[in-house]
Amino acid sequence: MAKFIERRLTPTDSPWAILTTTAAAFLAAMLVTAFLFLFYDANPLRAYVALFHEPFATVRGFGYSLVRMSPLALIALGTIVSWRSGFSYLGFEGCFVIGATATAWLALVTSVGARIGPVPLFLFLPMAIFLGFAAGGVWAGLVAFARAQLGGNEVLISLMSNYVAILILQYLVSGPLRAPGSLPETRLLPRATWLPFVLPGTRAHAGVLIALAAAGLVWMLLQKMPLGYELIVTGFNPSAARYAGIDVKRRLLLAAFFAGGLGALAGMVEVLGSQHRLMDGISGGVGFVGIIVALLARLNPLAVIPTALLYGGMSVGADAMQRRANIPSSITFILQSLAVLLVLACDALRYYKINPSSLGRRTRQTTAGWVAK
Repeated sequence: MAKFIERRLTPTDSPWAILTTTAAAFLAAMLVTAFLFLFYDANPLRAYVALFHEPFATVRGFGYSLVRMSPLALIALGTIVSWRSGFSYLGFEGCFVIGATATAWLALVTSVGARIGPVPLFLFLPMAIFLGFAAGGVWAGLVAFARAQLGGNEVLISLMSNYVAILILQYLVSGPLRAPGSLPETRLLPRATWLPFVLPGTRAHAGVLIALAAAGLVWMLLQKMPLGYELIVTGFNPSAARYAGIDVKRRLLLAAFFAGGLGALAGMVEVLGSQHRLMDGISGGVGFVGIIVALLARLNPLAVIPTALLYGGMSVGADAMQRRANIPSSITFILQSLAVLLVLACDALRYYKINPSSLGRRTRQTTAGWVAK
């Protein structure tokens, strides 16, 4: 007898099916969140217009959305590399901080009157990318080494490493790198080290281009290169990878290095493109939000950019919604959380399908049984 919910013979992996289920989950989250607006006597339609108009229908708001998108996309890409390689890393908040710290230090030592002296941007930017990527890669690589050689749990170790990185940052901005004043922060970085703006009339900077290039490179790595295939096989089935002659431990360390480097680039983009100084609390939890973006993108590198743009734009539109509709911006975070939960729940539709005909057949059989009695 046919069941109402049947398991598919093969999972549905078509882009159209994934896009449809994701859009349906997001619309369902918006519908559920709309009920919260009623407690404030607000029109849900007006509130949603305010939420999405500012970040996507105005040049200035779109520029801020791009600014928010860049670090989220880089951390999401690092999450994809690590998780698809079987390395359940959760230390991107620490990688972000380490990358921002290394970049700020480089900018300060290459300023006028410093040890190295001023360096033109076309030389400084490659140096900053290399140093930040290497610092974040080594930071995450230590966790991978603890797992590969010592059998440690990378989830717990990486979570605790976030606090170590934050404490290192607090020490530096409160002591050796602190600028005169009452706030724990460095002095303003030299203007020659700032990322240039790429969209006239907005704050959108070259970090957007770095995020786009990183998305393309990660896609090529995982889909077109033998190394990416080995990383995916290692994450999917380590035993099969060993049988095929793949050095699982080395691939694990390599995945951690790439993932940590991408997370550190997010910190570099933030400190050179937005904040222009190193300060306590510079991350603001973006290391964890980037993981959510990766989940919403279903660990697809090409889907990271639009997903990060949507997520970053909603954070920009939350303030506009609060001003125009008199609704707390915290409702936006409820919407984002519901979207994540429903997207993950709708992922089951890739493996199961609903058979409405079986429900009708069962109803007719029940009715026939009642008549017979």
